[in-house]
Amino acid sequence: MDVLSDVLRSIRLEGALFLNGDMHAPWCFKVPKGRDMAQLLRPGAQRLAICHLVLQGECWAQVEGGEPIRVHAGEVIAVPHGDSHLLGSGLHQAAVDVAHVVNPRAPELERIRYGGNGERTVLVCSWFAYEGDAPNPVMANIPRLFTTPLRSRPAGPWIEQSVNFVLTDAALRTPGSEMVAAKVAEVLFAEVLRGYIESMPANNPGWLAGLRDPHVSRCLALMHNEPARNWTVDALAQETHISRSVLADRFAELVGVPPMQYLTRWRMILAAGMLRKDQCNLARIAEGVGYESEAAFNRAFKREYGVPPGAWRHNGS
Repeated sequence: MDVLSDVLRSIRLEGALFLNGDMHAPWCFKVPKGRDMAQLLRPGAQRLAICHLVLQGECWAQVEGGEPIRVHAGEVIAVPHGDSHLLGSGLHQAAVDVAHVVNPRAPELERIRYGGNGERTVLVCSWFAYEGDAPNPVMANIPRLFTTPLRSRPAGPWIEQSVNFVLTDAALRTPGSEMVAAKVAEVLFAEVLRGYIESMPANNPGWLAGLRDPHVSRCLALMHNEPARNWTVDALAQETHISRSVLADRFAELVGVPPMQYLTRWRMILAAGMLRKDQCNLARIAEGVGYESEAAFNRAFKREYGVPPGAWRHNGS
Protein backbone atom coordinates (compact mmCIF):
# COMPACT_ATOMS: atom_id res chain seq x y z
CA MET A 1 0.00 0.00 0.00
CA ASP A 2 1.32 3.43 -1.01
CA VAL A 3 0.20 5.40 2.05
CA LEU A 4 0.87 8.87 0.61
CA SER A 5 -1.21 8.11 -2.50
CA ASP A 6 -3.97 6.66 -0.32
CA VAL A 7 -4.17 9.83 1.78
CA LEU A 8 -4.09 12.11 -1.27
CA ARG A 9 -6.98 10.12 -2.76
CA SER A 10 -8.95 10.67 0.44
CA ILE A 11 -8.95 14.46 -0.08
CA ARG A 12 -9.98 14.10 -3.73
CA LEU A 13 -7.22 16.32 -5.00
CA GLU A 14 -7.74 18.02 -8.33
CA GLY A 15 -5.68 20.72 -9.96
CA ALA A 16 -5.01 22.83 -13.02
CA LEU A 17 -2.55 25.36 -14.39
CA PHE A 18 -3.92 28.89 -14.58
CA LEU A 19 -1.10 31.29 -15.45
CA ASN A 20 1.86 31.29 -17.83
CA GLY A 21 3.65 34.44 -16.75
CA ASP A 22 6.43 36.25 -18.60
CA MET A 23 7.54 38.63 -15.85
CA HIS A 24 10.10 41.44 -16.19
CA ALA A 25 11.61 43.33 -13.27
CA PRO A 26 10.45 45.28 -11.45
CA TRP A 27 7.29 43.38 -10.61
CA CYS A 28 5.45 42.33 -7.46
CA PHE A 29 1.94 41.03 -6.94
CA LYS A 30 -0.14 39.68 -4.10
CA VAL A 31 -2.05 36.42 -4.34
CA PRO A 32 -5.13 36.50 -2.09
CA LYS A 33 -6.20 33.73 0.26
CA GLY A 34 -7.14 30.41 -1.24
CA ARG A 35 -10.81 30.76 -0.41
CA ASP A 36 -10.91 34.01 -2.42
CA MET A 37 -9.00 32.48 -5.33
CA ALA A 38 -11.38 29.53 -5.26
CA GLN A 39 -14.26 31.80 -6.23
CA LEU A 40 -12.44 32.50 -9.51
CA LEU A 41 -10.67 29.23 -10.17
CA ARG A 42 -12.70 26.46 -8.56
CA PRO A 43 -16.09 27.63 -7.25
CA GLY A 44 -17.27 25.41 -4.42
CA ALA A 45 -13.78 24.22 -3.43
CA GLN A 46 -13.30 23.92 0.31
CA ARG A 47 -9.54 24.37 0.24
CA LEU A 48 -7.22 25.72 -2.45
CA ALA A 49 -3.44 25.33 -2.54
CA ILE A 50 -1.27 27.32 -4.92
CA CYS A 51 2.06 26.39 -6.53
CA HIS A 52 4.40 28.46 -8.72
CA LEU A 53 7.00 26.77 -10.92
CA VAL A 54 9.90 29.03 -11.87
CA LEU A 55 10.97 27.99 -15.36
CA GLN A 56 13.46 30.82 -15.97
CA GLY A 57 15.10 33.49 -13.85
CA GLU A 58 14.40 33.94 -10.17
CA CYS A 59 11.98 35.67 -7.81
CA TRP A 60 11.08 36.17 -4.16
CA ALA A 61 8.12 34.72 -2.26
CA GLN A 62 6.68 35.46 1.16
CA VAL A 63 3.56 34.55 3.10
CA GLU A 64 2.09 37.08 5.51
CA GLY A 65 4.16 37.11 8.68
CA GLY A 66 6.81 34.81 7.20
CA GLU A 67 10.37 35.31 6.03
CA PRO A 68 11.00 36.10 2.34
CA ILE A 69 12.45 33.22 0.30
CA ARG A 70 14.57 33.58 -2.83
CA VAL A 71 13.59 31.08 -5.51
CA HIS A 72 15.61 30.06 -8.55
CA ALA A 73 14.83 28.48 -11.92
CA GLY A 74 13.75 24.87 -11.58
CA GLU A 75 12.22 25.33 -8.12
CA VAL A 76 8.56 25.21 -7.13
CA ILE A 77 7.00 27.51 -4.54
CA ALA A 78 4.22 25.70 -2.66
CA VAL A 79 1.57 27.48 -0.59
CA PRO A 80 -0.43 24.41 0.46
CA HIS A 81 -2.87 26.00 2.92
CA GLY A 82 -3.93 28.83 0.66
CA ASP A 83 -2.26 31.63 2.61
CA SER A 84 -2.13 35.06 1.02
CA HIS A 85 1.38 35.62 -0.32
CA LEU A 86 3.64 37.92 -2.30
CA LEU A 87 5.64 37.12 -5.42
CA GLY A 88 8.03 39.49 -7.10
CA SER A 89 11.41 40.37 -8.51
CA GLY A 90 11.75 42.09 -5.14
CA LEU A 91 9.33 42.54 -2.25
CA HIS A 92 10.20 46.13 -1.34
CA GLN A 93 7.98 47.73 -3.98
CA ALA A 94 4.23 48.09 -3.56
CA ALA A 95 2.45 44.87 -4.50
CA VAL A 96 -0.57 44.93 -6.78
CA ASP A 97 -3.37 42.42 -6.47
CA VAL A 98 -3.02 39.46 -8.81
CA ALA A 99 -6.40 40.41 -10.31
CA HIS A 100 -4.68 43.49 -11.80
CA VAL A 101 -2.04 41.25 -13.37
CA VAL A 102 -4.26 38.55 -14.77
CA ASN A 103 -7.94 37.71 -14.84
CA PRO A 104 -7.91 34.01 -13.90
CA ARG A 105 -10.74 32.13 -15.54
CA ALA A 106 -10.99 28.41 -14.91
CA PRO A 107 -10.19 26.25 -16.75
CA GLU A 108 -8.28 28.59 -19.11
CA LEU A 109 -4.49 28.83 -18.98
CA GLU A 110 -3.68 32.46 -19.65
CA ARG A 111 -0.36 33.80 -20.90
CA ILE A 112 0.66 37.30 -19.85
CA ARG A 113 3.62 39.67 -19.95
CA TYR A 114 3.91 41.88 -16.90
CA GLY A 115 6.36 44.27 -15.23
CA GLY A 116 9.07 46.57 -16.52
CA ASN A 117 12.06 46.09 -18.80
CA GLY A 118 14.43 44.36 -16.40
CA GLU A 119 15.47 40.78 -15.79
CA ARG A 120 13.07 38.12 -16.98
CA THR A 121 11.32 35.46 -14.90
CA VAL A 122 9.00 32.84 -16.38
CA LEU A 123 6.40 31.50 -13.94
CA VAL A 124 3.79 28.79 -14.34
CA CYS A 125 1.14 29.00 -11.63
CA SER A 126 -1.23 26.22 -10.64
CA TRP A 127 -4.07 25.66 -8.20
CA PHE A 128 -5.06 22.53 -6.32
CA ALA A 129 -8.45 22.05 -4.74
CA TYR A 130 -8.87 19.53 -1.94
CA GLU A 131 -11.56 18.67 0.52
CA GLY A 132 -10.94 19.98 4.01
CA ASP A 133 -13.95 18.77 5.95
CA ALA A 134 -11.95 15.93 7.48
CA PRO A 135 -8.52 16.19 9.14
CA ASN A 136 -5.79 15.06 6.79
CA PRO A 137 -2.33 13.90 7.91
CA VAL A 138 -0.55 15.22 4.81
CA MET A 139 -1.92 18.75 4.85
CA ALA A 140 -1.68 19.01 8.63
CA ASN A 141 2.06 18.34 8.56
CA ILE A 142 3.40 20.72 5.91
CA PRO A 143 4.34 24.38 6.40
CA ARG A 144 2.59 27.45 5.05
CA LEU A 145 5.22 27.95 2.36
CA PHE A 146 8.10 25.79 1.15
CA THR A 147 10.09 25.18 -2.01
CA THR A 148 11.04 21.99 -3.83
CA PRO A 149 14.00 21.87 -6.29
CA LEU A 150 12.02 20.12 -9.03
CA ARG A 151 14.77 20.25 -11.65
CA SER A 152 17.20 18.30 -9.46
CA ARG A 153 14.74 15.49 -8.74
CA PRO A 154 14.68 12.28 -10.84
CA ALA A 155 11.18 12.99 -12.15
CA GLY A 156 11.85 16.72 -12.58
CA PRO A 157 12.98 16.82 -16.23
CA TRP A 158 9.99 14.95 -17.61
CA ILE A 159 7.55 16.90 -15.42
CA GLU A 160 9.05 20.17 -16.63
CA GLN A 161 8.91 18.90 -20.20
CA SER A 162 5.26 17.97 -19.66
CA VAL A 163 4.52 21.47 -18.33
CA ASN A 164 6.14 23.01 -21.42
CA PHE A 165 4.06 20.71 -23.61
CA VAL A 166 0.90 21.80 -21.79
CA LEU A 167 1.74 25.47 -22.32
CA THR A 168 2.10 24.93 -26.07
CA ASP A 169 -0.99 22.73 -26.18
CA ALA A 170 -3.07 25.34 -24.36
CA ALA A 171 -1.91 28.11 -26.70
CA LEU A 172 -3.05 26.03 -29.68
CA ARG A 173 -6.36 25.23 -27.92
CA THR A 174 -6.00 21.59 -28.86
CA PRO A 175 -9.05 19.46 -27.97
CA GLY A 176 -8.47 17.74 -24.64
CA SER A 177 -5.77 20.20 -23.58
CA GLU A 178 -7.60 21.12 -20.37
CA MET A 179 -7.70 17.50 -19.20
CA VAL A 180 -4.00 17.00 -19.97
CA ALA A 181 -3.12 20.21 -18.12
CA ALA A 182 -5.09 19.07 -15.07
CA LYS A 183 -3.29 15.73 -14.92
CA VAL A 184 0.13 17.35 -15.29
CA ALA A 185 -0.74 19.82 -12.51
CA GLU A 186 -1.70 17.00 -10.15
CA VAL A 187 1.52 15.12 -10.89
CA LEU A 188 3.46 18.32 -10.20
CA PHE A 189 1.81 18.73 -6.79
CA ALA A 190 2.47 15.12 -5.84
CA GLU A 191 6.14 15.48 -6.77
CA VAL A 192 6.40 18.70 -4.78
CA LEU A 193 5.09 16.86 -1.72
CA ARG A 194 7.47 13.95 -2.26
CA GLY A 195 10.34 16.38 -2.52
CA TYR A 196 9.37 18.02 0.75
CA ILE A 197 9.12 14.67 2.55
CA GLU A 198 12.53 13.54 1.34
CA SER A 199 14.19 16.83 2.32
CA MET A 200 12.85 16.96 5.87
CA PRO A 201 15.43 16.81 8.66
CA ALA A 202 15.87 13.33 10.09
CA ASN A 203 14.70 14.44 13.54
CA ASN A 204 11.58 16.20 12.26
CA PRO A 205 8.53 14.63 13.98
CA GLY A 206 5.12 14.16 12.42
CA TRP A 207 3.14 11.88 10.15
CA LEU A 208 5.34 12.59 7.14
CA ALA A 209 8.42 11.59 9.12
CA GLY A 210 6.66 8.31 9.85
CA LEU A 211 6.61 7.56 6.12
CA ARG A 212 10.41 7.60 6.09
CA ASP A 213 10.78 5.19 9.02
CA PRO A 214 10.78 1.58 7.72
CA HIS A 215 8.83 0.12 10.63
CA VAL A 216 6.34 2.94 11.10
CA SER A 217 5.72 3.20 7.36
CA ARG A 218 5.08 -0.55 7.22
CA CYS A 219 2.64 -0.21 10.10
CA LEU A 220 0.85 2.66 8.34
CA ALA A 221 0.69 0.63 5.12
CA LEU A 222 -0.89 -2.31 6.92
CA MET A 223 -3.62 -0.15 8.45
CA HIS A 224 -4.30 1.66 5.19
CA ASN A 225 -4.40 -1.57 3.21
CA GLU A 226 -6.92 -3.21 5.57
CA PRO A 227 -8.56 -0.47 7.64
CA ALA A 228 -11.50 -2.68 8.64
CA ARG A 229 -9.32 -5.48 9.99
CA ASN A 230 -9.41 -6.03 13.75
CA TRP A 231 -5.88 -4.75 14.28
CA THR A 232 -4.07 -4.76 17.59
CA VAL A 233 -0.65 -3.36 18.39
CA ASP A 234 0.55 -6.94 18.88
CA ALA A 235 -0.66 -7.94 15.41
CA LEU A 236 0.94 -4.87 13.81
CA ALA A 237 4.22 -5.52 15.62
CA GLN A 238 4.26 -9.11 14.44
CA GLU A 239 3.73 -7.97 10.82
CA THR A 240 6.45 -5.31 11.08
CA HIS A 241 8.90 -7.70 12.78
CA ILE A 242 9.66 -5.59 15.83
CA SER A 243 8.54 -5.74 19.43
CA ARG A 244 5.21 -4.34 20.53
CA SER A 245 6.79 -1.76 22.83
CA VAL A 246 9.29 -0.54 20.23
CA LEU A 247 6.55 -0.14 17.61
CA ALA A 248 4.21 1.65 20.00
CA ASP A 249 6.92 4.04 21.17
CA ARG A 250 8.34 4.72 17.72
CA PHE A 251 4.90 5.24 16.17
CA ALA A 252 3.78 7.66 18.88
CA GLU A 253 7.09 9.52 18.73
CA LEU A 254 6.90 10.14 14.98
CA VAL A 255 3.18 10.25 14.19
CA GLY A 256 2.18 11.96 17.43
CA VAL A 257 -0.53 9.50 18.48
CA PRO A 258 -0.55 5.77 19.35
CA PRO A 259 -1.23 3.30 16.52
CA MET A 260 -4.79 2.47 17.56
CA GLN A 261 -5.73 6.14 17.88
CA TYR A 262 -4.34 6.77 14.40
CA LEU A 263 -6.32 3.82 13.03
CA THR A 264 -9.54 5.21 14.50
CA ARG A 265 -8.90 8.63 12.97
CA TRP A 266 -8.14 7.12 9.58
CA ARG A 267 -11.30 5.03 9.72
CA MET A 268 -13.31 8.18 10.43
CA ILE A 269 -11.69 9.96 7.48
CA LEU A 270 -12.70 7.05 5.25
CA ALA A 271 -16.20 7.07 6.71
CA ALA A 272 -16.52 10.81 6.06
CA GLY A 273 -15.56 10.16 2.43
CA MET A 274 -18.22 7.47 2.14
CA LEU A 275 -20.84 9.74 3.67
CA ARG A 276 -19.87 12.49 1.26
CA LYS A 277 -19.85 10.37 -1.90
CA ASP A 278 -22.90 8.15 -1.65
CA GLN A 279 -26.07 7.44 0.24
CA CYS A 280 -25.36 3.91 1.43
CA ASN A 281 -26.76 3.14 4.87
CA LEU A 282 -24.78 3.71 8.04
CA ALA A 283 -24.59 0.01 8.87
CA ARG A 284 -22.69 -0.66 5.63
CA ILE A 285 -20.34 2.25 6.25
CA ALA A 286 -19.73 1.06 9.81
CA GLU A 287 -18.87 -2.41 8.56
CA GLY A 288 -16.63 -0.96 5.84
CA VAL A 289 -14.43 0.80 8.40
CA GLY A 290 -14.24 -2.02 10.91
CA TYR A 291 -17.19 -1.57 13.31
CA GLU A 292 -19.44 -4.50 14.11
CA SER A 293 -22.33 -2.29 15.22
CA GLU A 294 -23.78 0.96 13.95
CA ALA A 295 -24.00 2.24 17.52
CA ALA A 296 -20.25 1.81 18.10
CA PHE A 297 -19.53 3.53 14.79
CA ASN A 298 -21.85 6.43 15.66
CA ARG A 299 -20.06 6.96 18.97
CA ALA A 300 -16.61 6.91 17.36
CA PHE A 301 -17.67 9.30 14.61
CA LYS A 302 -19.24 11.76 17.05
CA ARG A 303 -16.08 11.75 19.18
CA GLU A 304 -14.04 12.72 16.11
CA TYR A 305 -16.35 15.25 14.43
CA GLY A 306 -18.67 16.41 17.21
CA VAL A 307 -21.87 15.24 15.49
CA PRO A 308 -23.29 11.82 14.57
CA PRO A 309 -22.62 10.61 11.00
CA GLY A 310 -26.23 11.11 9.92
CA ALA A 311 -26.19 14.75 10.97
CA TRP A 312 -22.76 15.24 9.41
CA ARG A 313 -24.01 13.95 6.07
CA HIS A 314 -27.22 16.00 6.29
CA ASN A 315 -25.30 19.21 7.03
CA GLY A 316 -22.84 18.61 4.21
CA SER A 317 -19.94 19.28 6.60
